[in-house]
Amino acid sequence: MDALSERDVRRNALVLSCAQALGGANPAIVISLGGLVGQALATDKALATLPVSLYNLGLALGTIPAAMLMRRLGRRAAYIVGALVGAVAGCLAAYSITGSLFALFCLATAIAGVYGSCVQSYRFGATDGATPEFRARAISWVMVGGLAGSVIGPQTVIWTRDAIAGVPFAGSFFSQAVLALLAIPVLLMMRGAVRPAAERGGGRPLREIVLTQRFVVAVAAGIVSFGMMSFVMTAAPIAMVACGHTVGEAALGIQWHVLAMFAPSFFTGRLIARYGKEVVTIVGLLLMGVSGAVALSGLGVAHFWGSLVFLGVGWNFGFIGATALVTDCYRPEERTRVQAVNDFLVFGSVALASFSSGRLLNAAGWETINWLLYPAIAIALLPLLWQMRATPRPAQG
Repeated sequence: MDALSERDVRRNALVLSCAQALGGANPAIVISLGGLVGQALATDKALATLPVSLYNLGLALGTIPAAMLMRRLGRRAAYIVGALVGAVAGCLAAYSITGSLFALFCLATAIAGVYGSCVQSYRFGATDGATPEFRARAISWVMVGGLAGSVIGPQTVIWTRDAIAGVPFAGSFFSQAVLALLAIPVLLMMRGAVRPAAERGGGRPLREIVLTQRFVVAVAAGIVSFGMMSFVMTAAPIAMVACGHTVGEAALGIQWHVLAMFAPSFFTGRLIARYGKEVVTIVGLLLMGVSGAVALSGLGVAHFWGSLVFLGVGWNFGFIGATALVTDCYRPEERTRVQAVNDFLVFGSVALASFSSGRLLNAAGWETINWLLYPAIAIALLPLLWQMRATPRPAQG
């Protein structure tokens, strides 16, 4: 059912933006509390951050089954199943905390990652039936919901962390389950997303699509934008404390970073409409380079905070631009498969960054973390510049 009116397309983008606000609280809760709970439950304290890493792993691994479910049942049904999975994950995490069951808590965060893979797909769902001119704006609308989620998640932690007497943080994970359930009536308001008839027609072999220059360039930009952002962000608060700054200063730096990640979404879509996907993506990658330069120029609070702000804005331009580039790579009947491959590669890189960032920081230091930005940026930037020069005709979808 892809014959959506322009009004329905805009409605779906707004619906998914609201759902993103609720679902976007999921990673905020897991990431902010996962290490603290892990430290309290794990016998080996070196495993304290394992729950957060497993969340990112679940996020990557969940992309493929989520896409299969969307292809079979349609986006709305698949997103509702995802929200139910998120509710189960929250309840399981709360139960594991009350029973001091570290392994079960790790399983719960991995399942929460699977829910996260559905939430991340909302940005693609908003482009279904959209004109090429509106796609970038639709993606931006959903990312604005991410800004709300980045506020709802931490505030939920503050309000509910001691809700269950004697069991810190269990209430926060119960609240995570409630937020996932609240997303269901919102998702039910989606139009034309019951069964995607256009996706039953097959399309080109997946191998043929993913080996095209346009897809390779788009996914490389997504991997660098999200993977390197996660790589640096994970290390930043640890580096700040190691440099003598307070935990509060480190936390405030991350808050400014998260605000910088999502606030530009109010106008990123319009910038893409005016200047083009490639240009905005390139600017995003260059801003990430500026972030590295600021970090390498000193170790004061202002250097860390400034670096994190540039990193956040760079991520926004780079990731939204890369997502918009992916939408040019497929036909309607191919979309969920191609989107799933893109997200698997992008969020797989995020999982790898999460696992490796802390180790590399301890082994080589904060400067090395930031120097590594530049070869990664070059890998994505040079093909983008070449593609702009060649200006290939985008696929219709």
